[in-house]
Amino acid sequence: MEINDLTPAEQQVWRAFSTGATVDFLEGADEDVAEGASWGPERTVRAAVLRALLLNGPQEPGEVAALRLSGARITGKLSLIYAGVDHAVRLSDCYFDEALDLYSSRLRQLNLRGSVFPALTLGSSHIDAPLRLTGCRARGVVKLGGMRIANAVFLDDAEITAPDAGIPALQLNQTSIGHDFWAPGLRVHGEMRLTGATVAGLVNLERAELRDSGGTALRADGLDAQADVRARGLRAHGRIELRGAHVAGRVDLSGSHLLNPDGTALRASSAVIGELWLYGSDPIEGTLNLRRSRIEVLNFEPEVLPGDVRLNNLSYTTLNPNRPADERLPMLKNDGDGYVPYAYEQLTNAYRRIGDDHAARLVQLAKLRRLRSTRAWYGRLWGYLQDATVGYGFRPLWACAWLLSLLAVGSITYTLHHPPALKPSEAPHFNPVFYTLDLLLPVISFGQEEAFAPDGWYQYLAYALIITGWILATTVVTGVTRTVSRQ
Repeated sequence: MEINDLTPAEQQVWRAFSTGATVDFLEGADEDVAEGASWGPERTVRAAVLRALLLNGPQEPGEVAALRLSGARITGKLSLIYAGVDHAVRLSDCYFDEALDLYSSRLRQLNLRGSVFPALTLGSSHIDAPLRLTGCRARGVVKLGGMRIANAVFLDDAEITAPDAGIPALQLNQTSIGHDFWAPGLRVHGEMRLTGATVAGLVNLERAELRDSGGTALRADGLDAQADVRARGLRAHGRIELRGAHVAGRVDLSGSHLLNPDGTALRASSAVIGELWLYGSDPIEGTLNLRRSRIEVLNFEPEVLPGDVRLNNLSYTTLNPNRPADERLPMLKNDGDGYVPYAYEQLTNAYRRIGDDHAARLVQLAKLRRLRSTRAWYGRLWGYLQDATVGYGFRPLWACAWLLSLLAVGSITYTLHHPPALKPSEAPHFNPVFYTLDLLLPVISFGQEEAFAPDGWYQYLAYALIITGWILATTVVTGVTRTVSRQ
C-alpha cells in the first residue's frame, strides 16, 4: 500500500507508526465513543490500512515502531488471523464499524481501552504483554478462549452484550493468564465463561454485574486460580458455576447479591477452595450447592443461606462467625438431599475445634432427631422415649429427675399401702424407698422386690416402674457409651 493512496487521516497514522507516536483524534475527554458512526472522514481510518501497517509498515533505524491511535472511526474488518505482529497495538477510544478478528495471532501487546466494536475474536492467540480492554463496549461476543497471555487481562468497567439469548457473551474458557484477571465493574449481559481457565494471580470481579436470567451468569467449571477470586459486591442474575474449581486463596463474595430463584444460585461442588466468604451478602435466592467440596474456612452469617442448601460430603475445618448451634442447624435441616449425617458430623467437629462442647452436643442431638424421622413407627416411638427421658443420652440429668420423681411416687404409694409379704416369717422389714429402688434399678437388688408382691393396681404400678427403670437404664448406658466414644 502506497501513502499516496491514503486519506489525510490515514497518512497521519502512517507517518506516526515508524516512531511509535500517538495520533489522537479525540475532541474532548467526555466525548461518547458510541456515537462514532457519525464521525467524519477527517478521523476515519480503514482497517486495511491498519493491517498493512502492522504486517509490513515502515520502520526507522533506532526507533520502535508501534500503532497508537485514539478517537478514530475504523471502517471495514480488521483481520489478523494467524498473523504475527511484533509491534505494540493501541487502538483506544476508537469506534469499529465491523468486528475484529485476530484468531490465533501472536501479538506483542494489545490495548483497546474505551473502544466500541461489534465483536472481538482473539481465540487461541498469544499476547506477550497485558491485554487491555478497560472500559470497552462490545455489542456482540468477545471470544478470548484458548488464549495464552503472559501478563494480565484488564476488563475493568467494560460492557459486553450477547446479541442473542443462549450465546455466551464473554468467552475465556481454557485461557491461560500469567498474572491477574482484573475486571472490577465489568458488566456482561449473557453468559460469561471461565471454564478450565488458569489464572496465576488474582481474579477480580468486584462490583461486577453478570446477567443471564434463567441461565448461567458465570460458568467457571475447573477454574484454577492460584490466588483469590475477589467478587465483593458482585451482582449475579443467573447461576454461578464453580464446579471442580481450584482456588488456592479465598472466594470472596462478601456483599454480593446472587439471584436465580428457579434454580441453583451458586454451585461450588467438587471444588477445592481455601476460604469461602459470604459476609454481609444479601440472602441467596436459589439453591446453594457445596456437595463433595473441600473448603478450609467457611465465612457466612446463617441468614445469608437460602431455603435449599446441598452439603452432602462437604468438608470444612472452620465455620465463622461463631454462632449458637440453633442458628446453624437450619442449614442442615433445609438440605435438599434430605437427612445427611455427614453434614451433622462436620458441624459437630467445627464446634469441638473451638472448644464449644455444648453446641457440639446440641448438633448431635439434632442429628438423632432428624434420623428418627426416617425410621419406621416403632423406631420413632423408641426414639421419642429416649428423647423424652434423657435426650438420647446427651442430657443425663433428665434421667436423675425421672428417677427421683418415680422414686417419690413409688415410695409414697407403697408407704400408704404396704404390699403383702410372700413369706411373712422370712420377709425382711419392708422399706418403701428401697422397694421402689429395687423395682426401678434392674441391676442392683436390695432384697425387697423378691420378698413382697403387691396386688391390684399396685401391682400394675410395680410393672410400670420396672419397665420405666429398664428404659432409663438403657438410655443412660447409651449416653455413657456415646460420651466415652467421644472422649
